[in-house]
Amino acid sequence: MYTTSLLVRQPCQAASPPLKTHPLHLRCPQPTLHCSTPSGTKTSVANCLCLGLRASSATLPPSSRASRWSLGGMTALVTGGTRGIGHAIVEELAGLGATVHTCARNDAELCSCLKKWKDGEESFQVTGSVCDVSSRADRQRLGDTVSSLFNGKLNILVNNVGTNIRKPIVDITAEEFSALVATNFESVFHLCQLAYPLLKASGSGSVVFTSSVSGFVSLKSMSVQGATKGAINQLTRSLACEWANDNIRSNAVAPWYIKTSMVEQVLSNREYLEEVYDRTPLHRLGDPAEVSSLVAFLCLPASSYITGQIICVDGGMSVNGFCPRTY
Repeated sequence: MYTTSLLVRQPCQAASPPLKTHPLHLRCPQPTLHCSTPSGTKTSVANCLCLGLRASSATLPPSSRASRWSLGGMTALVTGGTRGIGHAIVEELAGLGATVHTCARNDAELCSCLKKWKDGEESFQVTGSVCDVSSRADRQRLGDTVSSLFNGKLNILVNNVGTNIRKPIVDITAEEFSALVATNFESVFHLCQLAYPLLKASGSGSVVFTSSVSGFVSLKSMSVQGATKGAINQLTRSLACEWANDNIRSNAVAPWYIKTSMVEQVLSNREYLEEVYDRTPLHRLGDPAEVSSLVAFLCLPASSYITGQIICVDGGMSVNGFCPRTY
């Protein structure tokens, strides 16, 4: 590391005549600054700063606007990319130029999506494989597949898969608890471990987690799911610090109710839906594209100084206090 020492050869003396710009200015002899390099030799601070700038230049964002807002030439892994938010993320990243690999448990559903992406107007560069992320063996195979496809390098990892079992905490069985933890948290933890050498090898990596507002506030019958999302939030912060020296960023998005098949049943209750609207300042549900656009931004070079953040995509729900509509 570089260390800097400051040697002042003479005490400061009052300026004569005094400077007009500020009554407290002093005329001081120029201090001598030395910078010690890792080898122990001394060099000027100017040279030291140049060394530092050269060392960090690889982490600076691209200078042109077009390159800051493009994922061209980048590779991405998105888990659970055939439905809802995951499907929207795949299309968002591919639409910005990334080559994407996704996975799903349902083979027929995956094949249908891959055909659509290949034959569509935009002809996205997307491949896929069958994987149950709650299975360690499946995750290992997924990691091997991605490493082979992308020649040992990965720019983007989107840990999107998640599930929920709506029950009061006292009614959750040991099997249900294990299933929730395995799918929602253990899977993302292990996939991060598997992806780390690939992200590091790329020279510029970005991890994005799909968390939830349940990781911030209490939601009825979602205590275990909320606990797994809270764990994801902390993992997001920890990886941001632990992997920063490898130029790998880590962020998360935390949605509220988004129009997906996962919430169709609970929101089919009209009375419950009205309660959701009343709790949400924007008074509507979110759209998957409103989450995927944020995920894409967090992967873009344009966001290269953003890391360790969990951003709610919730129409204002998580900051809403008492906001009566009748007053």
